[in-house]
Amino acid sequence: MKRLLTLLAALVVSVTGLLATSASAEAASCRSGYFCVWTDANFNGMKIEHSGDDHWWEGDMSNQDSSWANHGVSGPGVPDHVKIYDGRELTGGVTLCLAPGQEVGYNAGANDRGSSHTWTTGC
Repeated sequence: MKRLLTLLAALVVSVTGLLATSASAEAASCRSGYFCVWTDANFNGMKIEHSGDDHWWEGDMSNQDSSWANHGVSGPGVPDHVKIYDGRELTGGVTLCLAPGQEVGYNAGANDRGSSHTWTTGC
């Protein structure tokens, strides 16, 4: 009986390690120093990358955003947070604010609402 419990415990540890590895493999593909936006949830669909502010998301991205990643670089006084706005020209409400390194695979309240963004020093 003790041998069976030891075997089961080892199996649970192995499966847990496998699940943790799979979850980290889902990380967003976004270059360092960039803010990335995808049209579909979980970092799928069309993607745009921004290293600076964009006050007017063009074409198929405006009001089509479903997942986001902030891979901005941090430093003293560096704007490293990203605020996403409902309207173009940074108008309307802020739909999301992402801290450095934050990735959001889906957010129902922000889905298909973004039209512009700016880098800032905080949320």
